[in-house]
Amino acid sequence: MLPPYVLALKERVAYLPEAQVARVLRAYEVGAHAHAGQARKSGEPYITHPVAVAGILAELGLDAETIIAAILHDTLEDTALSREALAGEFGEVVADLVDGVTKLDKMRFSSRQEADAESFRKMLLAMARDIRVILIKLADRLHNMRTLGAKDNSSRRRIARETLEIYAPIAQRLGMNKFKAELQDLGFRSLYPDRYRVISERIRAALGNRREAMAKIETALSARLAADHLPARVVGRIKSPWSIYSKMRSEHKSFAQLMDVYGFRVVVDSAVSCYMALGAVHALYKPVDRRFKDFIAIPKANGYQSLHTVLLGPFGAPIEVQIRTAEMDSVAERGVAAHWAYKTDSGPANSAQARAREWLSSLADSQANTASSAEFIENVKIDLFPDEVYLFTPRGDILSLPRNATALDFAYAVHTDVGDHAVAARVDKKLLPLRTRLESGQLVEIITAPSAVPNPAWLEFVVTGKARTAIRQYLKHLQHEDAVDFGHRMLDRALDTLGTNLDAIPPAVLDRFLEESKLRRLEELLSDIALGNRMPDQVARQLVASRGGDAAAGLPAVPHASEKIRITGAERGVLSFGNCCHPLPGDEIIGYLSSGKGIVVHRVECPNVVELRKSPERCVAIEWGREVQGDYRAELRIEVINRPGVLATVAAAIAAADSNIENVEYVERDAAAATMLFTMEVKNRKHLADVIRRVRRTGVVSGAYRYPI
Repeated sequence: MLPPYVLALKERVAYLPEAQVARVLRAYEVGAHAHAGQARKSGEPYITHPVAVAGILAELGLDAETIIAAILHDTLEDTALSREALAGEFGEVVADLVDGVTKLDKMRFSSRQEADAESFRKMLLAMARDIRVILIKLADRLHNMRTLGAKDNSSRRRIARETLEIYAPIAQRLGMNKFKAELQDLGFRSLYPDRYRVISERIRAALGNRREAMAKIETALSARLAADHLPARVVGRIKSPWSIYSKMRSEHKSFAQLMDVYGFRVVVDSAVSCYMALGAVHALYKPVDRRFKDFIAIPKANGYQSLHTVLLGPFGAPIEVQIRTAEMDSVAERGVAAHWAYKTDSGPANSAQARAREWLSSLADSQANTASSAEFIENVKIDLFPDEVYLFTPRGDILSLPRNATALDFAYAVHTDVGDHAVAARVDKKLLPLRTRLESGQLVEIITAPSAVPNPAWLEFVVTGKARTAIRQYLKHLQHEDAVDFGHRMLDRALDTLGTNLDAIPPAVLDRFLEESKLRRLEELLSDIALGNRMPDQVARQLVASRGGDAAAGLPAVPHASEKIRITGAERGVLSFGNCCHPLPGDEIIGYLSSGKGIVVHRVECPNVVELRKSPERCVAIEWGREVQGDYRAELRIEVINRPGVLATVAAAIAAADSNIENVEYVERDAAAATMLFTMEVKNRKHLADVIRRVRRTGVVSGAYRYPI
């Protein structure tokens, strides 16, 4: 006789063919045998958990493989059952699904956070291969949250936080609002029990006072739709405790302000009827200006479709109305799991399944270029909170990006090559810089140039994970190339002071040194030197000493002078310039090896150099080469007569000298005079001198000089 919870599952999977139902029951037998003797924290047999997870998925009408994998999802990790046995009995698809859901407890990581990130990364990659993995994982998390009471307090809080930060947003991204709402509600209740209780009680009290008003509005809406011969179902909507709590924090609103809204959903039979129903409700109550959103014409990134409008109601409070078809309502509640047809790759472009596959495909591309699990998870979190803007390409295609996305994010959303070579954007036919923040409805065209390449400053203003990953990938490649070249020059210089060079080191000596240093190739050693992880002088002495006693004995006691390493400024992958002194081409300079960062360039007269020289092994003799490239930051301190228009006059003089102003601030200011600090870009010392000359000629300046002096 089957236990009651298995009989309940059997009823739920009755939509499957009989042969498949038999496979599901066989999976229960295998799972029960594998988990025999194991119990949950609550004392129940462990098998009750995977059967409950399978039951949640059966409610969504999923296929037999998913239900079977759900029943067996903990067997590979927690029991002696092998993957081969699993695949032998239930097929490779089920084995792959179970493997995708299995956590990584057997692997070792540097920290708990890293373990979580790596586990999450594996789950997302398994999702990209088969979206059913995440459906099982979400159902698993949902049942764990429903039965969280048996855990200790710290475990409850950790699991609840993870649910709110990761799993609820994934459910939302996949359009599964019903899952998302329950995960948020259970997570909120476990993480902040007192806050949950207070807000829940206040919601109950507020609804009690408003029941009569809600009924009147519902009746009025239904009557108006019926009068226009529009068959419709009108349902009152109630905000959840988590939704109210989140908005109280993010929008700084009181409970009363958030609850002073009546919410209704109108479900009709077709998309055309949605627009007719919109006209009907606007005729009943006046709409609030600029509060209408059409997510039918432009669906959300997760496939959600609906018309949203806000009306001025009869009781002095706004009425929020969502209008959608029954099909849209099903997709809104169940997302990718609505009308499940796993084998069908085709479908409407706005379906939740198609959009989910698109997102997961972009995740797979992103992870391939992201070495760190923690960095990958941060990029994914950006995508999981898409308060979106909707933008048009010149062809009329629609792209959705997170709020505050820039033209550069848009460029990378179109294609990585477009982003890498972007120079500017044409937004609604106006030429604008790449850092421009975009707004919904804008038409965006990206202007590219073959010579343009990403630069580190781009990371300061992009917001999407795809853009950030692509820029970092390019910079890492650039840094490696620059570091190898620069490291070669540094090591050659260090060897030259010892009277030899890299070509004179026997290959066997070099190979032995690399092996002892746990480096695979010479390029890794050279890169390490340039990035400040190894000192060139020490490496040089070790290499020379390794050639043999005679050579070692012949090392000069005092290294002979060597020429300085010349830089052109193009080595931005391994060079940075001190913010303390802003060195320019033409200045006398010194380099300092900063571990992991590479060489930081300072002016010789920089006040910090005295301290840096206390570590002579880290100081690098460098000078500017003949063909210096690029723009360099400089600061100019300008004392002016304080009168109207003086800032514009000075700024015009700087612009006339072909210098780009990055920032300006008042350092001191009184009725008669003011001191301003301009941050600008110049080519070299001569260019800066030209800027200073032009500024002094304006007639409003009493003093202008480079800062710091």
